[in-house]
Amino acid sequence: MLDHELDLVFRALGDRTRRALVERLVRGPASVSELAEPLTMSLAAVMQHLQVLESAGIVRSEKVGRVRTCRIEPEVLRAGEHWLGRQRTAWESRLDRLGDFLAEPPGTSEGTTS
Repeated sequence: MLDHELDLVFRALGDRTRRALVERLVRGPASVSELAEPLTMSLAAVMQHLQVLESAGIVRSEKVGRVRTCRIEPEVLRAGEHWLGRQRTAWESRLDRLGDFLAEPPGTSEGTTS
């Protein structure tokens, strides 16, 4: 996934309402009306949030008759998860090295002369 695509994913997930929509869609496809039902906003506002999620590639929708059904695109979420996992691994490694350094008795670290 390209950096600008990853930017779109994280920007889309930066909003509480959009995260709630994604959490609901992880359980399975839903119509826009079903997605809007528990939210305290207009159907038009929900549609705007869904458009942001679709632009980021997180959600795909299709219209059959008068019903628009949305579903999650798991590969896009996996790409974000993969990026986060790489960051977590790098930070865990750095923290392990820091822990090792702090556990050394004074005067035994490299570069110290007596």
